Amino acid sequence: MRIIGGDAKGRRIHSPKRSKIRPTSDGIKESLFNILPEVSEKSFLDLFAGTGNVGIEALSRGASKVVFIEKNAVMANSIKRNLEEFGLSGKYEILTTEASKGIRQLQKRRERFDYLFADPPYEKGFIREIFQCIREGEMISSDGFVVIQHSIRENIEGTQTGTFVLTDQRKYGDTLLSFFNNTVKEKGTHI
Repeated sequence: MRIIGGDAKGRRIHSPKRSKIRPTSDGIKESLFNILPEVSEKSFLDLFAGTGNVGIEALSRGASKVVFIEKNAVMANSIKRNLEEFGLSGKYEILTTEASKGIRQLQKRRERFDYLFADPPYEKGFIREIFQCIREGEMISSDGFVVIQHSIRENIEGTQTGTFVLTDQRKYGDTLLSFFNNTVKEKGTHI
């Protein structure tokens, strides 16, 4: 895994040996950042961060802040090590906790993000849990995106997504990237 754009382009992302984490491939990551609007000066939440591959890419491309949520302490320490090695420290926070607990913690602090990327373990029901946690849309900016990386065998149609609408899907082998837009607008604006 390498950083494919921005200030740290070409740097190799280290991950613990014997890890059971399934990192986002460089090809999928490159497609993701080609599809998303510019991330420079935007805030980014990397849920089920694993190696931190996607959030690190966002920082390298100029994101103003990235919050990583990863419950595995070994992986969280690896994310921190990579960020420090790449000189990207100071613009990030790592929460070593389960995704739902991390989201609640951020909601209590009234944090808002322009992008939420989640790559949960495939076919374990986490997609529904993510949307249950963020369903009111207050955590994601009005022009923000939620992107879920998941198995093609996971049917997300009918998933209760609250204020988020599925607007695009891209297939990469047995993986899908599903893009959701927030339909809640800031006070004083119209849909």
